[in-house]
Amino acid sequence: MVFFCSDLEGVWVPEVWINVARITGIDELKLTTRDINDYDKLMRHRIAILHQHKISLKDIQHVIGQIKPLDGAREFLQWIRTVSQIAIVSDTFVEFAAPLMAQLDYPTLFCNSLVVNDDGMIIDYKLRQKDQKREVVKALKQLQYHVVAFGDSYNDISMLQEAHQGILFSPPENVKNDYPSFPVANNYQELKNYILKYL
Repeated sequence: MVFFCSDLEGVWVPEVWINVARITGIDELKLTTRDINDYDKLMRHRIAILHQHKISLKDIQHVIGQIKPLDGAREFLQWIRTVSQIAIVSDTFVEFAAPLMAQLDYPTLFCNSLVVNDDGMIIDYKLRQKDQKREVVKALKQLQYHVVAFGDSYNDISMLQEAHQGILFSPPENVKNDYPSFPVANNYQELKNYILKYL
C-alpha cells in the first residue's frame, strides 16, 4: 500500500514567515528553508528578529489567521485522501498550524512546538524528533508501506531521499539545481500524474 508524505508550506499553504515579513514589513523574516538549509540557524535568526521588533506569538498567530491555502490545495488534498493516505510532515509548530489545518479539513500533521515566555514572546523551539521528516518515512517503511514523498525545500530532501520515490514540488531553482535527480512537479496536475504512476 502506498502512503504519501508531504511538506506543508510551499505545497499546501504559502510560506508563513514570508507572510509575517510582508505584513510586518520586516524583510529579514523572509528567509526560509529555501534559502538556508541549517534549520537551527534559521530559527535562531527568526527568534532574534522577533525580539528585536517585539513581535509576539499572538502577533504571528494573527497573521496566520489571514493565510489561505494555495489555489486548489484543499481539493487536491481531498483527492489524495480518497486514493490513499497522507501525512503532512512539517517544520512548522503546533502553535502556528491550527487555523491552517482547519482550512485543509484536518489532515494528519507531524510538526514541532514553541517555547513561549510569560510575555508571549517566542524564546525557543522544540523539535518533535531530530530529522523527523526522514524518521516518519522510515517508520512508515517499517510498517511495510511504499512511501512517496514530496516537498519544495532543502529541509525536505532527507524525506525525499528516504522515501521509495521523492518528488520536488514547485521548488526554487537553487533547490532544483542542487538535487537534479528528483523529478519535478510544477503544479497539482503534474503531481497527480506522478502519483497515479505509483498507486
